Amino acid sequence: MSIRPYREIIRRKSRQIHVGDVPVGGDAPISVQSMTNTLTSDAKATIEQIHALEEAGADIVRVSCPDQESTRALKEIVLETTVPIIADIHFHYMRGIEAAEAGAACLRINPGNIGSAERVRDVVKAAVDHNCSMRIGVNAGSLERELLEKYGEPCPEAMVESALNHARILEDNDFFNFKISVKASDVFLSVAAYQGLADACDYPLHLGITEAGALSAGTVKSSIGLGMLLWSGIGDTIRVSLSADPVEEIKAGYEILKSLGLRRRGVTIISCPSCARQAFPVIKTVELLEERLAHIQTPLTLSIIGCVVNGPGEARETDIGLTGGGKDNHMVYLSGLTDHKVNTPNMVDHIVELVEAKAEELEAAKDTLDDTPEHLQKQPA
Repeated sequence: MSIRPYREIIRRKSRQIHVGDVPVGGDAPISVQSMTNTLTSDAKATIEQIHALEEAGADIVRVSCPDQESTRALKEIVLETTVPIIADIHFHYMRGIEAAEAGAACLRINPGNIGSAERVRDVVKAAVDHNCSMRIGVNAGSLERELLEKYGEPCPEAMVESALNHARILEDNDFFNFKISVKASDVFLSVAAYQGLADACDYPLHLGITEAGALSAGTVKSSIGLGMLLWSGIGDTIRVSLSADPVEEIKAGYEILKSLGLRRRGVTIISCPSCARQAFPVIKTVELLEERLAHIQTPLTLSIIGCVVNGPGEARETDIGLTGGGKDNHMVYLSGLTDHKVNTPNMVDHIVELVEAKAEELEAAKDTLDDTPEHLQKQPA
């Protein structure tokens, strides 16, 4: 009996679309999204929030366009930001046309909710003319009345049927440049719906547990639901929906992907929960390091362990390691090997310097490799 390597995630084969210059689906990296919570008509505030999301690593940002004032502001927002912008459209087909004309990279829209077949054709034409993709977004809380009557309640089968009905409308208009989501606030319902949809089509899937809750509870809930799906190979782009600063959604999204080995960005800190054996204040040290290393985008690993029980073992597996020692002498490991000692007062500053230097070293090596002809890159060492 063949056993799959325990770290291997075999991703579902999906077709690939583009949201602006970001590929979604196929063999593209799983992208991380968030959504602004400013009034889109307030272009200045929205642009400022998008810049914060860009700095946090957002691949794509969605903005709500409920009225004409919002789609008017969208043109300025698109010009003043670098990430692809998704326009969130509900019910009014003209907002979709206006958003495409304003430069939106994608429309989040359910074609069955915007009226006549002619209106759908008009939105599709605008999307095609302006190289704009779409996302069909099905939510358990807003399923069509006829599906609720058919199934009696929101259920995975109803959500999948809703998604495929909307997809068929676009397919009938020869439009296939779209992805689909089937979100619910219930983890079991969401996971089952996505599993059913993954079996029913090959469109890229946008994952999310909608209305997941506040920062802590919502992150846990999303991690469970998205983690189950991602581990089974389902999902091409994600949003962690939190009642919190949208930047926290990006942080949580990357942590979920990093934990599964699907994306790496920034410093991954491996730290102990602390106990009576700790030789320095682990919790405070990790808090300070997270804050001071937030600007690092280069993927690298850092272990912060309070004593020698697990410290050396963890340090062997990380780029930089710190293990608590007696008499205020803590061991620093570089590339898994013991290197030198540091005392508590200088510890945080010293680790920050080491991480920044390691990040520069890794970036320089990456630049050198990028400049090396491909046939030489493949030569054995």
